[in-house]
Amino acid sequence: MKIHKEGRRILFFTLLALLAVNLLLFRYNADNSGFNKVFAGISVIMFLILLQFFRSPARRLFTHEDLIIAPADGKVVVIENVQEPEYFDDMRMQISIFMSPINVHITRNPISGVVRYFKYHPGNYLVAWHPKSSTKNERTTVVVESEAGPLVLFRQIAGAMARRIVWYVNEGDEVSQGEEFGFIKFGSRVDIFVPLDTEIKVQIGEKVKGGQTVIAQLKTPPPSLF
Repeated sequence: MKIHKEGRRILFFTLLALLAVNLLLFRYNADNSGFNKVFAGISVIMFLILLQFFRSPARRLFTHEDLIIAPADGKVVVIENVQEPEYFDDMRMQISIFMSPINVHITRNPISGVVRYFKYHPGNYLVAWHPKSSTKNERTTVVVESEAGPLVLFRQIAGAMARRIVWYVNEGDEVSQGEEFGFIKFGSRVDIFVPLDTEIKVQIGEKVKGGQTVIAQLKTPPPSLF
């Protein structure tokens, strides 16, 4: 299993700390061997949970210029028309994917194109399913002019457990569908905003995989014959 680069430092120092505590317990608390064994077992479980959180599984990416691919693993929790106030200032279709602590937390470009807008917003840490988390929580906003033409906005949102958002894109960058654009540590969600005439391919409650599941199809003009 490959470990994501964002987790290697955390895993290394966590392992050192757990080993140090367990060695100290077995040396200076030898009379309480039962407690020491229980603590050792808990340490192993804690480390394995952390290890799976930072896993980076190999993915066969699915790409197509007019298809929106899931930017993250998780469950679809919102599909609705909303007013998007930050960039478009008009009505858009919002698709939200909730990422639990057991999901892979790599975030991927849902579409290929050029980054026309990027902004990081410090903020609160409301639970990720809270209606105001999209505008109140720590978050990043990325707008990509897709190769198919329409602009697509997607947003990393920190949750109650997520306390750090990492991103790898900036305005003017060319991005490829399915490639990593960031990482959210310890549970959160991703919002995608598309034009209202976009055809949605998923349903509320459906589980999706980042870089693989088609969540929507953009409506593009037919090619001109002249």
